[in-house]
Parts: sequence; structure tokens; C-alpha cells
Amino acid sequence: MTDLQTFRTQTRTWLDANCPAEMRTPIRSEADICWGGRNWAFQSDAQRRWLEVMAERGWTVPDWPEDYGGGGLSAEEASVLGQEMARIGARSPLTSFGISMLGPALLKFGTEEQKKHYLPQIARGEIRWCQGYSEPGAGSDLAGLQTKAEDIGDHWLVNGQKVWTSYADKADWIFCLVRTSAQSKQGGISFLLFDMETPGVSTRPILLISGSSPFCETFFDDVKVPKEQIVGEVNKGWDVAKYLLGHEREMIAGMGLGTGGTSVTLGPVVRPSEPLLRAEIAEFDVDALAFAAMNERFAAMWKAGEAHPASPSMMKYAGTELNKRRNELAMAGGGSDALEWDSERSRGGSAARAWLRSKGNSIEGGTSEIQLNIVAKHILRLPGT
Repeated sequence: MTDLQTFRTQTRTWLDANCPAEMRTPIRSEADICWGGRNWAFQSDAQRRWLEVMAERGWTVPDWPEDYGGGGLSAEEASVLGQEMARIGARSPLTSFGISMLGPALLKFGTEEQKKHYLPQIARGEIRWCQGYSEPGAGSDLAGLQTKAEDIGDHWLVNGQKVWTSYADKADWIFCLVRTSAQSKQGGISFLLFDMETPGVSTRPILLISGSSPFCETFFDDVKVPKEQIVGEVNKGWDVAKYLLGHEREMIAGMGLGTGGTSVTLGPVVRPSEPLLRAEIAEFDVDALAFAAMNERFAAMWKAGEAHPASPSMMKYAGTELNKRRNELAMAGGGSDALEWDSERSRGGSAARAWLRSKGNSIEGGTSEIQLNIVAKHILRLPGT
């Protein structure tokens, strides 16, 4: 047996012995997703145990270095772990913006002290993070942000507002872009980390048409942030921001894979008999499998440093469109039943609410129009207008 085959056998044995049966069932609602954090209430003892055993092994972040709470696995080993988890239908033990976005940025730009302080806590699910990027006047033009951080000697004084701050009302800490100089639009931005319980931080939820929303408005009024909580150099936070955006778009692209396999989930409704709709679902299945293969190839290239810098934009756009198609087909296949909004049979209108929520995929993480412009300019090398 090769080393990778041995690893697969050992991993399969360990997962079979340690993954609770409850954590091998499909995700039914937001409550089934473990976000961690100091205020997190576990849905069950099985959810708690699954996070603990995976974190102890470093497998919440399997390809991070062991010194920072990771598993120290190679890209190939991490891929095998993912395959073996999928084989038994194991849920992810931890969902975290710290894992998908901040962690990679800290690994690249953070000081050794920052890595050793924050990364193990992220890996264990002890800090829940939110992202302070978009502002009312700076969405697609993110570099136009106006939230200001003033140098007061021993600390920064932050004032301003962020919008579409996902789960800001539940987060423990925020990674935040602030303006520290007006000399240059992109060159005057810095990247700060601070506790959401710091005096002067407040949040207000934003209700969406789906009836619920993770989004918030976030306000900063004379918020004091210690000097050492800056990531990277002063006025060079745009470099950190761009790198993190690549990982955010990779995360959003993953929506194209769905949560229960690549195909369309029709809930309580039997697979439709209409030939045209069946053909559309079959076409979707083929596209979804192709996207899954492309996503695996992209992930391997990205981790090896071989992917085009603009590839996350391509993947984000493709994953977004695929997820929207999935929800459209689920609604079409469900007929009038899919429009149920509050019943137990429809699981609280899960299909309709997911369909409405999927419309936001085209906006979050950079609009589809922006992604297409990036692909056209940097990958296809098309002439500008």
C-alpha cells in the first residue's frame, strides 16, 4: 500500500469510530450548522463531541500547520479526508469565517504572535468572526470605504459604518477594513481585528424578503482598538483584503455544490413526471457534476499556488449561478406545495426561503457583474471599453 492508501484506511477507521451517527444525517436547518464562538449553544451533545474530537485531531482545519491548531495534512491527504467524510455523510464539524476567510489571510500576512494567538482559537471554534468590508457608499467600489481609524498614539480610534455584515449580531470579533490615510484610495486602507463587545460597537439586523437574514448594519462610535491588532502594514491592508476576497469567493463558489450532494433536492415532493422539467434537472445534474470536478481541480491548483489570481472570480460566478438554478428547479419541481411558507410539512417554508435567499448570491462577495469584468479582463484578456 502507498502512504496515501494507508492514510485513507486509517482515516476511514477513525471516522467510523468517532463520528456520531447524528452527525451523519443531512443538514435540515441553520441549527444543524455549528458556528462555534463564546456564545454558541450546541444543538446536541453529538454536535459538541464531533467538534471536540475533530478539533483535537486538527481536522477542523486539516491543511493548517499543527503549530496553529491544524492537522498538518498535505493537500492530497486533506482531499482524502474530505472524500471519506462524504462517504459516510459526515457534517462539517465547524463552519467559520475564521476558517474560510481570516485564517488564510493570517497565515500569509499575520505576525507569529497573531498566528499563535488567533489561529488555534479559530480551529477549536472558540471565536466567531464577522467581516467588516462593505459600506453604504462602498460596495462594489470597496476601495472607496470611509470608515476611519485615527492614530491616537497607543491605540486606533475607529468611527464609521459597515453594511451587509453577516452574523455581526452573533459574532465575537470582526476583521475590518478601515481608512488610515486619505493620500491614496487603495493605499490608505488598513486591516484591523477587534472584539465586538468593545465599547462603541453596535449592530442592527437587516430583514430580507425571505423572512430572515444573517445581515446586519454595524456602527463604530469612538471604538478603541489596540495598535497590535493590525494585520500587515499600516496603509497596506488592501493587499490583505484582496487575498481574503479570493478565499471568500472560493467559499461562496462552494454553494454551487449544495449541502446534500450536487443534485436538486425536492423536499417532500416526488420527483416530477413532466418531461421538460425532468430534462432540465438532468441537465443541471450534469452541470453540477462538472462544476464539482472543476471545483476540486481549482482547489488543488489554488493550494499549490498554480491557480490564476482571478480564478476565484470565475468559480464564484459559476457557483452562484448553479446555486440559483438549483433553487429555481426545486421551486418548479415542488409546484404550489413549494410556496408553503410556515407549515411543518414544508419545514418552515425551507424551499421558498432558500430560493429567495439565493438571489443574494449574485451580490455578496462581489456582484456577478464585477466577477465577469474581472474574468474578461484578467483571464480572457478582452479589451476594455
